[in-house]
Amino acid sequence: MVTLYRLEGCPYCEIAVDRLEELDVEYESIWVEGLHSKRDEVKRVSGQRGVPVVVDDEYGVTMPESERILDYLESTYA
Repeated sequence: MVTLYRLEGCPYCEIAVDRLEELDVEYESIWVEGLHSKRDEVKRVSGQRGVPVVVDDEYGVTMPESERILDYLESTYA
């Protein structure tokens, strides 16, 4: 299962969602707080507070930054 940590209105998060859906990858969204200081769960799983962050339990991958996420999804699920 892939988990996507995302923020409402975040264009980078929406790009990740679009790619997940294009590749027909089943995923769960976890919506995070708008304030960086309140994103403790994202910090706990990824070491930073920015979004999007993808966690892919099947492959043991936790990855921030939209460009890296897109590359990872393409190379893993395309």
